[in-house]
Amino acid sequence: MTLITPVLMSGGAGTRLWPLSRKARPKQFHALGGARTLIQETALRVTGPMFGPPLVVCNAAHAGLVREQLAAVGVTPRALILEPEGRNTGPASAIAATVAAEADPDGLVLLLHADNLVADVAALHRSIAAGTAAAEAGSLVIFGITPTGPETGYGYIRAASGEGPVRKVAAFVEKPDLATARTYVADPAYSWNAGMFLFRPAVFLAEAARTAPDLAAAALAAVAEAQREGDAVRLGAAFLRCPPVAIDTSVFERTDKAVVVAADIGWSDVGNYDALWAGAEKTGDGNVVQGPALAPGAAGCLAISDGPLVVLAGVENLAVVVENGVVLVTRRDAPGAVRDAVEAVRAAGREDLL
Repeated sequence: MTLITPVLMSGGAGTRLWPLSRKARPKQFHALGGARTLIQETALRVTGPMFGPPLVVCNAAHAGLVREQLAAVGVTPRALILEPEGRNTGPASAIAATVAAEADPDGLVLLLHADNLVADVAALHRSIAAGTAAAEAGSLVIFGITPTGPETGYGYIRAASGEGPVRKVAAFVEKPDLATARTYVADPAYSWNAGMFLFRPAVFLAEAARTAPDLAAAALAAVAEAQREGDAVRLGAAFLRCPPVAIDTSVFERTDKAVVVAADIGWSDVGNYDALWAGAEKTGDGNVVQGPALAPGAAGCLAISDGPLVVLAGVENLAVVVENGVVLVTRRDAPGAVRDAVEAVRAAGREDLL
């Protein structure tokens, strides 16, 4: 059986969950939906006979957090690839594929975001198993999440006509408006693009060299010039020459080797407070309470506090978050308002709060 190296991409900032998620401790290092943090849950769901030790791509400033949190759940990474700054998923993917191939050139690489949730791990493993033969044969596999509603915040994948769980990718579709999203949900050819990929590293790197030569060349140089000490692969100035592009647009949308595997796995990106509320255990009034909080007469609210008692009385559909000296009060279903709040804090010169 071909061994799969999971790559946990832990570079996201999660600004739509500010002030819970901040530069020093982004959302993957928080427990959002269970007792374990998101990066711990991600690492644990890709353990077992078909998986090798993971690679983790993260900001250099988060290396201690990664080691601490993974050690707490008994996971020892093969290596930590330390970025001086985020450059999007294209460079992270090419560099991770290069490092993975050093240890196991005949293996497969599974790219995962470290800050997502998966409710059905067994279904995830079945989807990975379904895509393994295609990846071994030279296809670049992307997992298509079965939509649960007309989501306008995600990109979509359209599968070519055919039967079975593995089909050629016909097109990648950008985030649609609501009316268009409703048509996608009604059409089984469409699935959500969750940014989960499986491939042979040599195949991916060859396609990257063809579709995005600047990216491929800069990534190879970054690995060649990286400083290595213990489990750390510390990227330097060469990494900053990588164009900040996504793996989707730089490689997968330009290749003819892409196939999509259906993945009905209970996936969530926990991308905003509404998604966090939707996936959490609720009281009889539909409230989600984490930390010292009360919600008398409230309905459909989310209350999170790291210390002070929060009381939501007689209100509906609010998110109140108290974290490290900051209090955010917003509509639970208004992610744009959180983005505006972040910009207002930045404009006020309070980068220390971000």
